[in-house]
Amino acid sequence: MGGTTGRQSKKYAPPIKQWDAARIERDKQLKKIYGFKNKRELWKEESFLRTIRKRVRELIGLKAIGKGAEEEKIFLKMLSDFGLVKKDAVLDDVLDLKLENVLDRRLQMIVFKRGMAPTIKSARQLIVHGHVLVGDRVVTSPSYLVKTWEEETINYVDPKFAYKPNTENKAE
Repeated sequence: MGGTTGRQSKKYAPPIKQWDAARIERDKQLKKIYGFKNKRELWKEESFLRTIRKRVRELIGLKAIGKGAEEEKIFLKMLSDFGLVKKDAVLDDVLDLKLENVLDRRLQMIVFKRGMAPTIKSARQLIVHGHVLVGDRVVTSPSYLVKTWEEETINYVDPKFAYKPNTENKAE
């Protein structure tokens, strides 16, 4: 028998305490700063960070019994490729990662920071509408985590979609 035709599992876990005022306010601020469509996107990134931390704890446990050196190298290389840690990082550096470190590596934020879009919401719209290339392929997911070597290859599909700030004086 092949795979299953059932529903895919969730890629996130919602907050345990739903009505925590401090968390709600923090989520609201992050949603505004990073241009999320909904809180579910934030929860996905938080779950991704939890998964990374869980893997680090497993690797530290393996290291204590003298195993897992190769897995540690592969894991740290993957994180450095994403620009989350430096190339010479150790496992303890990974535990210091903050949610903002992950959010800054999303395609939506990089397009905005490079000045390809005037606002974070318009950066999202450019991506979703298929106007942004990463390397030689169109990426339509604003949550795509950009690798460090891909960052320089981000461009417009068609130059007519390029954002040009209006510097002319219209009062003339």
